[in-house]
Amino acid sequence: MNITDSIIIAIVEGLTEFLPVSSTGHMIIAQGLLGVESTSFVKAFTVIIQFGAILSVVCLYWKRFFQSLDFYRKLLIAFLPAAVIGFLFSDFIDSLLENVWVVATMLIAGGVFMLFVDKLFNHPGASQEITGKQALYVGLFQCIAMIPGVSRSMATIVGGMSQKLSRKTATEFSFFLAVPTMFAASAYKLLKLFLEPSGAELLLQHIPALLIGNIVAFIVALAAIRFFIGYVTRYGFKAFGYYRILAGGLILILIAMGYNLQIG
Repeated sequence: MNITDSIIIAIVEGLTEFLPVSSTGHMIIAQGLLGVESTSFVKAFTVIIQFGAILSVVCLYWKRFFQSLDFYRKLLIAFLPAAVIGFLFSDFIDSLLENVWVVATMLIAGGVFMLFVDKLFNHPGASQEITGKQALYVGLFQCIAMIPGVSRSMATIVGGMSQKLSRKTATEFSFFLAVPTMFAASAYKLLKLFLEPSGAELLLQHIPALLIGNIVAFIVALAAIRFFIGYVTRYGFKAFGYYRILAGGLILILIAMGYNLQIG
């Protein structure tokens, strides 16, 4: 993977990480079209650049992110289910990431589901504040996103709306929850690569790609978050449902054309 490849993949990550369209599915498409081999570094790169994306949340919402201890208590409650399950089943989750059929299927299935989300969870007078119990439910929904192609953003937003939170409140809490979740995933992947034979040398060799990737993901995610909040508040999720179906179909077409698609 060269610098140009890392920039393109980072753009894809920044655009899709906070949208309910599955960043994993889109990075699979990007890698396939670019012809990037799925090495141990590339697999780690696609996770580590999430750090740049989460910094965009802290930057945009810094006044609300650095607030009361009760806010952090709710974040911790929502974070713990995925942290525990992710730690216990990390190898199994990694194996699913190598099954591109799973990604494509979940993209399409999730897309069909999103066509009806606004009707299913249309709660008049929906809550603008999240409770500890609601945070736990959102955290449990986040675990569903460990199936690649589901989308962490989609799972947590749907989880919030199912608890009678407004679209905007559910979406913003999904952004906040991404910070500890993606930071932990990035740190774990970085440590795992470092502990591999020659892992430290590999990281030193690719420091420019990692730095550039995180910077690009940060800048692009800033724009994506601003767009998404405004769009979903006004129009809902149906357009993202159609888009997921198209993305899943594109992956199936690439497989049929003989592209060796894989991500981890």
